[in-house]
Formats: sequence, C-alpha cells, structure tokens
Amino acid sequence: MTYLPHTEADRAAMLAAIGVKSMEALFEAIPEEARFPELELPDALSEMEALAELQGLSNANVDADYFAFFLGAGTYNHYVPSVINHILLRSEFYTAYTPYQPEVSQGTLQSIFEYQTMIAALTGMEVSNASHYDGATSLAEAVIMALNTVKGKDRKKVILSPAVHPQYRAVVRTYTQGMDLEIVGDAPDTNTIDDLADLLDDRTALLVVQTPNFFGQVEDLDGLAERVHAAGALLCVVADPIALGLFKPPGVYGADIVVGEGQPLGIPMSFGGPYLGFFATRKEYVRRMAGRLAGETVDADGRRGFVLTLSTREQHIRRERATSNICTNQGLMMLAATVYLSLLGKQGLRKVAELCYHKSHYAAKKIDQLKGFSVDMRRPFLKEFVVTCPKPVSEINNALMWDWDIVGGYDLAHDYPARANQMLVCVTEANTVEQIDALAEALVEVTS
Repeated sequence: MTYLPHTEADRAAMLAAIGVKSMEALFEAIPEEARFPELELPDALSEMEALAELQGLSNANVDADYFAFFLGAGTYNHYVPSVINHILLRSEFYTAYTPYQPEVSQGTLQSIFEYQTMIAALTGMEVSNASHYDGATSLAEAVIMALNTVKGKDRKKVILSPAVHPQYRAVVRTYTQGMDLEIVGDAPDTNTIDDLADLLDDRTALLVVQTPNFFGQVEDLDGLAERVHAAGALLCVVADPIALGLFKPPGVYGADIVVGEGQPLGIPMSFGGPYLGFFATRKEYVRRMAGRLAGETVDADGRRGFVLTLSTREQHIRRERATSNICTNQGLMMLAATVYLSLLGKQGLRKVAELCYHKSHYAAKKIDQLKGFSVDMRRPFLKEFVVTCPKPVSEINNALMWDWDIVGGYDLAHDYPARANQMLVCVTEANTVEQIDALAEALVEVTS
C-alpha cells in the first residue's frame, strides 16, 4: 500500500472539522517542554549496515536445540512437528486478521471452530473461545467473568492457590487493580487444597487451583467443586494441555472454567511468545465469556458455513457494552494448536504425555540417588519435579550452561524465598535418555 502524507489542504480540512485553527493550537494541551523532546538516537545506517547489526544480534541468541533443555516453569520444550509451520506460512492464514466478513474468511473461521471443539473436548467443558494472549491473561479473564457471573453484589473475594504459577497470580492482580477485590489464599501458610476450601464463604466469587501445579505435582481435586458450589462460587482449574491427554479433564470433576497455556500444543518457545491462552467454560456462562467465538451455521442454500457468533463481546462493538477488556485471539497460534491436536489425535497426545511421564520419572529417580540431592516424590507428577540441591541453583545452572551445554531447571527461590536451593526440573518427550544421563553426571561434577 502506498503511503501518501497529508497535504496542507488535508490538514486544513481536518482542523476545520474538529474546530481548531492551527496545528499549534491542536497541541496546546501538551506542555511545551514535552512536545519535541530531544531523542538520543544513533546515526542512521545503510541497509547493508543495518542488516549486519541485526545479524550480529541474532548470532548472540541461544539456540535451544544446541543445549540439553531441562527448564520448564510455564514454557516447555516439546517437539513441534514440521507440518505445523508449513501450514502456518500459507499466505491465506499468515496474512489474515479478524474474520469479520465470513464470506471471505471461511478457512480462518473453520480453523477457529475446530480449535474450539477440540479444546472443549480436551477440557471436558461445553464451550471454548478463540483464545487469549497467554495462560496468564486467560486466568485473569476467568476472574473477571466469575465476578460478573456469580450472584450477590458483595462477592468480591477470589481465592488463589499458592501453587498457581506466580506470574499468573501477578497478572490477575494487575488486571483487577482498582476493582476493590480481596485476593487471598496464596500466602505461605496455605499448603493444601483443604486449606483453600476452608477460605470459602458467602463473599467468594472464584477459587483457582492448578494441576499439575507450578511444582509439577498432580493435585487431587475430587470433591473440591462440591464445596465451592455449596458456597455459591465458581471453580477455575489452570491445566496443562499435555496432561489432559492422560488425566481426566477438569469438567469431569466439576470445574466451571478451565484455562491454561497452549504453548505446548505445537508452538515453539520463541523467547517467551507469542503464545496461546485457552479458555473453556460451561454453556450457561457463554454470554459472560470474553473473546471471540466462532459458530457453525448454514447459508441460504443450506451449505455448511462458519461465522462469528454472540459477538457483543469484542472491539467491533461499543466498548462499554463488551464483556471484558478489548481483547483478541492469537490467530496463528490457535491454528498451530489446531494442527497439532488434529495431527496427533487422542492416542498421539496420550503418547506424548506418557513419554513425559516415564522420562521425567527416570530422571527423578536418577537425580534422587545422587549425593546431596533429593527429589520431592510425595505426590504424583507428570513432567516437572522439585530437586533440593547442595548448592545455590544459580551457581549450578551457570556451570551446567557453560561447561556442559545444559539448560538447568528453574530456581524456585525467585518466587518462593523459603525454597532456597530448590530447582524445578522439566523433562519432556524431547529429552533423550542420553541427555538425562548427562544431566545427572554434570550435577555430580558441578557440586563436588
């Protein structure tokens, strides 16, 4: 598209339309000292020089494929089948934006519909939206939906498990600041699901748990929904989609909302994004759900088609009537997850989860046998487990990286000061037995 700057006549017409006499008068509301600040910009570069600079920066990046990767904590090194990228890069998907015009957006709308169908089946819920930015924003939207759904104007209390990802909890607090909420539960003395349930009262709107939790442990949530519903509140479960290929879905044990990070579903780590926040709920709450929703219909000739439906929720209406913030869906990331799930199917997804389970347990047993190390095996886990180390985790990880080409686990002391010298190790289907053995050997060397 050619860029045509405004002419003087264009500017005069626009100023006249808004009732301002000059450009100077237009900016009178801005303090004079802030109108034209001095910017300390470097000198301009030629195309050749700029390309060389960018290539230099790119060469400084760390390629995860070069290292044995054992870092998880919300972003996971799962294998991404090559077919996903081939489909994502098709121009009709790669350049598409919001599918407002269904007659020219059937491919995008159908992929959204298929994605919603698979997420609903995976979570055991009745309806899914077209996704959010990431798992953290999905959880924040769940909190807002619960506040708008539960009966009773005084229900301003949200219970967050301390085992929910700490960054998710931080995003919830950011999203809801100024809403006069009482957010409780993630204090250090809340240790069990029963402790959380004991906080329920007639002011509670939502209780949030995560399984597998941030420490990789699979929580026993049977009976929790009954206690939550008896208090008149909703239950939200933050779930790992890979785990849902092996364990029973949250809808089976009474969850009202299921959210999580869809990055494990065929999306590379990419230095932290773009990612995919999935969001599923019960049909009775669909009109309170944020985000886009694609529906199936028929055209005038009776042919199957797809449209955006229940659309009083998005940036294409007046924002004061929207059900949430002005949000979007991660179209390409959603498509990647759709291709991944359709490619693997039920049995393939279960196989990935089983590989994670067996390899992580092999690694946990091997590390637990090392002198000075111990692994927390008190609860079941899928692909992550907590290791107590004889030295600070930062020192161990530094040696692993530069001496052994291994990316170690997450230092839990960053978010949980009481967990000094504890490392959260992640093992997925992408890790080989040789890499696990090398990690164990390296841990002995760097701590001896």
